[in-house]
Amino acid sequence: MATPPSPRSGTPRPGKVRRQPQRTCVACRDTSDKRALTRLVRGPDGHVHLDRTGRANGRGAYLCDRPQCWERALGRADVLGRALKATLSAEDRAAIREEAPSLEAADAHDDTNEHKDATADERAGEDA
Repeated sequence: MATPPSPRSGTPRPGKVRRQPQRTCVACRDTSDKRALTRLVRGPDGHVHLDRTGRANGRGAYLCDRPQCWERALGRADVLGRALKATLSAEDRAAIREEAPSLEAADAHDDTNEHKDATADERAGEDA
């Protein structure tokens, strides 16, 4: 009869569900699995950047994928700066906006809606 692996061996026992680390979005304060959130880190050089690995050295903060959270974190409220205990430079903000996954999709969505609104306005002008 084989003995089950010890808890210290690092291999989970069959039927056991591993607990997922939980993190909180700094903008909306919702708690979610660590892997579902995007980590931003203030590195030793003082610059803030996205941490795609989740293991970069420095003080980290997490944001969910909602565009409102990214806007709030990078906007006037400076939620991200407070969470990281740093002053975000204009260069850092621009770099984060370029890399942000949800802002790219939101910007494309906003452009589509603006196009639809302009087309609707043109049609309304033709009817008058």
